[in-house]
Amino acid sequence: MISRLEIQETNQMIEESNLDVRTITMGVSLLDCAGPDAGEFNRKIYDKITRTAEHLVKTGDDISRQYGLPIVNKRVAVTPVALAAAGLLSGLSDTEDGLSRASEMYAEIARTLDRAASAVGVNFIGGYSALVQKGSTFSDRALIRSIPRALAGTERVCSCVNAGSTRSGLNMNAVRRMGRVILEMAELTKDRDALACAKFVVFCNAVEDNPFMAGAFHGAGERDAVINVGVSGPGVVKRALEQVRGADFETLCETIKKTAFKITRAGQLVAQEASKRLRVPFGIIDLSLAPTPAVGDSIAEILREMGLEQPGAPGTTAAVAILNDNVKKGGVMASSYVGGLSGAFIPVSEDHGMIEAARLGALTLEKLEAMTCVCSVGLDMVAVPGDTSAETLSGIIADEMAIGMINNKTTAVRIIPVPGKTVGDTAEFGGLLGRAPVMPVNSFGCGGFISRGGRIPPPIHSFRN
Repeated sequence: MISRLEIQETNQMIEESNLDVRTITMGVSLLDCAGPDAGEFNRKIYDKITRTAEHLVKTGDDISRQYGLPIVNKRVAVTPVALAAAGLLSGLSDTEDGLSRASEMYAEIARTLDRAASAVGVNFIGGYSALVQKGSTFSDRALIRSIPRALAGTERVCSCVNAGSTRSGLNMNAVRRMGRVILEMAELTKDRDALACAKFVVFCNAVEDNPFMAGAFHGAGERDAVINVGVSGPGVVKRALEQVRGADFETLCETIKKTAFKITRAGQLVAQEASKRLRVPFGIIDLSLAPTPAVGDSIAEILREMGLEQPGAPGTTAAVAILNDNVKKGGVMASSYVGGLSGAFIPVSEDHGMIEAARLGALTLEKLEAMTCVCSVGLDMVAVPGDTSAETLSGIIADEMAIGMINNKTTAVRIIPVPGKTVGDTAEFGGLLGRAPVMPVNSFGCGGFISRGGRIPPPIHSFRN
């Protein structure tokens, strides 16, 4: 039960500290749409999405008006298309010609998803995805081949590929392929600063209930439809830390934890209301401190309030660890169903303070990688020179996947090689995606390592049975 006092505190956080619900994401299963006919499959998925999510945007807007709580995005996530659409390929052979035909078929599915997202009014739809942590099927390979055209040719479709897990190890064939896919997307959208790359992420240990894009998909173990809510409040945490400036670490941690509790309760209110009004079961609250380009809504500002001159300074990794851990501790006390990613996001382009730190040279790619060992996800919305090689991109992905595999945590890479731009230039993406300074990349090659192929076995501590 949400108390009157909690509502009053929530109103204060909204007015003074930029508290918002970042997204209400409806997960929709497409498994019951499966079949051998492509036209029928596209019709079924369009009908199911538009029927199930028909009132999602209006409901979110109604709740926002009633409680005065900004709800920034309404989104849909679907079953990974490589799973749901696999039956379409029964008549095709696993040859180069068959793969080409299958990938074109899948690109049409992406266009159908885009039309459905437009029809219900959501800003993104996730799930144009493949799970290949241990190996790939014909369907997985067809979808991966189609990703560049699919994302370049649609406005709202987001995609992810899970290329590794602690349990399965790393699929290095997929990692090698990802570098090429990213460069192809960059080339196809070079007139938009490689915008397609901003809608694509490579995961290790992807979760099935993540409401945040570009990595959201509706897991096979989920119900037919579900409501997941992502809450964000960097400004609220910063304001709370201002009140304990100079205090010891125990006080710092307690302040973050108590603040995260309050933020999560606000998300719980929205989730309960959305679930009741839409008659769709509630799934999880994802308490992730996800920044926006707006001043006062920044992870970097929190890190500076904790005592760092700039993000990237010595001590930054420890500060992020404190933030991430205590956000989770506060969240799990506030709701029985905290899930998704839940922690601190450190995207470069979506945080004005991170942008400034990168521009000043305080924040480097290598330091960002160290911070991802203890943050919520990984290298997120990082722009690099357009002439970065596919092998180097794959090497960066491999490093991040290894961190996730060894540490049994979700890690991800959303990296954007911007054609025609180099270090010191700025890539402009617009909206919540913001803008990013092009960051330098280590100039030494890793082609011999990446070209080995095969699979890196799981670590010894993965054997838990």
